[in-house]
Amino acid sequence: MKTRLSNEYKAQLAQNISDIKSKIDKAKQGNNKDVTLLCATKTVPADVINYVTGEFGITAIGENRVQELLEKYDQLDLTNVELHFIGSLQTNKVKYIIDKVCMIHSLDSLKLAKEIDRQAKKIGRVMDVLVEINIGEEENKGGIMPSELESFLDEISVFDNIRVRGLMTIAPNCERNEDYYKYFEKTNRFFIDILPKKMHNIYSPILSMGMSDSFETAIECGSNLVRLGTVVFGQR
Repeated sequence: MKTRLSNEYKAQLAQNISDIKSKIDKAKQGNNKDVTLLCATKTVPADVINYVTGEFGITAIGENRVQELLEKYDQLDLTNVELHFIGSLQTNKVKYIIDKVCMIHSLDSLKLAKEIDRQAKKIGRVMDVLVEINIGEEENKGGIMPSELESFLDEISVFDNIRVRGLMTIAPNCERNEDYYKYFEKTNRFFIDILPKKMHNIYSPILSMGMSDSFETAIECGSNLVRLGTVVFGQR
């Protein structure tokens, strides 16, 4: 699907991304760590995605749905752009994206780990993954429970075609921005205390937390990758 990129919309995109980058720099509070801005592109047409990546130096995009990713894939200009899968992933859909994405952000079960490993082995690659942690311990949400994280990392360490790069979380919806702190700080403690002990060969560890309504707080709490959709593209 194509959309007409009006000059007005182009100007709004430029302003949105400029504002986001300024907020990211401010949230970093003077430290020198890199924070990756990943544009969450669910329902965003390919021509808009290509415009944003081409004009504003965005190097990471993320799709939530396998079918939508497949529909857009051939239209995307992925020159110097990494395509991530950031949504919930069913085991029977892994085979469709294993050769198309650079990272899967939502590893949340041993069954899924086995299938990612199996499909990656078929094509001779090692798939980067983030382990999703259900930091709010919500029954209706995916992710490994905090109390099970250490044992889960041990279980998946046997897979040769999976490389754990870090953790991802989606915090519970909070009415006040400051209420996100406890969830993000707790996730960061797992990232600092548990991940290095269990995954000794991890390089450039990634802590993916923070979306449009919470990314500044997440960065203050240690996030080095934020997944932003609405604040980039507007309401969809």
